[in-house]
Amino acid sequence: MAERRRYLSVRGGEWAFAVVGLPLALLGGVYAFAVLYAGALLSLTVLGLPFVVAALLGARGLGALHRRLVGRLLGECVEAPAKLPVPAGVIVRGRIVLTDPVAWRTLLYLVLRLPLGVLGFASAVALPLGCGWLIGFPLWIRLLQAGPRPAGRLEAASTVLGLLLLSAVPGAIRSLSGANRRLARLLLGPARAQQRVRELETARATLLADNTDQFRRLERDLHDGTQAQLVALAITLSLADDALSPTAGPDLRRLRTLVDRARTQTDDTVAELRRLTQGIHPVALDGGLGEALPGLAAASPVPVSVHLDLRERPHPAVARALYFCAAELLTNIAKHSGARSAELTASAADGRIRLIVRDDGCGDAALGTGTGLTGLTERLAAVDGVLRVDSPPGGPTVVTAELPTRLC
Repeated sequence: MAERRRYLSVRGGEWAFAVVGLPLALLGGVYAFAVLYAGALLSLTVLGLPFVVAALLGARGLGALHRRLVGRLLGECVEAPAKLPVPAGVIVRGRIVLTDPVAWRTLLYLVLRLPLGVLGFASAVALPLGCGWLIGFPLWIRLLQAGPRPAGRLEAASTVLGLLLLSAVPGAIRSLSGANRRLARLLLGPARAQQRVRELETARATLLADNTDQFRRLERDLHDGTQAQLVALAITLSLADDALSPTAGPDLRRLRTLVDRARTQTDDTVAELRRLTQGIHPVALDGGLGEALPGLAAASPVPVSVHLDLRERPHPAVARALYFCAAELLTNIAKHSGARSAELTASAADGRIRLIVRDDGCGDAALGTGTGLTGLTERLAAVDGVLRVDSPPGGPTVVTAELPTRLC
């Protein structure tokens, strides 16, 4: 029943997009074909390039209109591409517009949107009207022909066919809406190179902010913790020096107490320094991921089986990012999943390294729902890595991190 209700449920925005989108699809398709046709005819004249430049700028405007329509009616938020730079000189500006991938991709969108618009309008308007005519065909026959008329196979077949076609209307509209969403994501957003630049800029800004916070926290911990411990150690050693004063003779009992205290303070200071430096560069990574990952698994309160196939040694920055990723995922399993067992798999080959962490917990984990996975996504993006989460309700949860072994 739930599947049937989901199949029959069509949002009002999808109906509206199928109806309202036809005029815009016709306008965009005619515009795109006119631009391509006229541009080809005028390419041999002095008016060719100025015409194409103006047409590409107009295509960008139509793309913005379609982006707003897709976002408002279909609920698909498509990121707007970056604005064109405005350098000095008409020739330079024209060259930038002519080589703008966003405008050309928008023209392609307008061409492909035309058949989708026609099919959407047919599914939302023409098909239901046709179904109504087929279902009411026996009635139309009786109204048009005088006298009694026995029911025949044609009337029964038309009614059944109308009902079958009517039941296919929601599925057709949903399928076409999905195709329009995918087409808008593919062609109306930033070009892949521009999107990659934005991702790297965001990752760099996040990484710089994170490093700044870490350095401030490290400075505060050194000032408030380690420095205070060293001062206390210096005072203890000063008291021990007083206990060795030759005027009154050495107080061996007091001296032993002070030495024991100094040893304890030294051990505490060393432990504190190790804790602080662990966040900068884990000591476990000195032996490589082959030694560090089993150590993380052994320290986890949830039993973790480890499978490693590290044929290539990754770049230190990649290894550090993967180590922190594994540590965060194992911590999340222990805190939130309720899992009884987990599995950690790492493999490196052909220039790529992949980490897979699987658990048999309650599932329902998703990117963007917490700071842990969001922070991992940003950390991995800084080294050109990606994070994927597959966690249906009830489990199991599978988190995959994939990175290049080398940084260009």
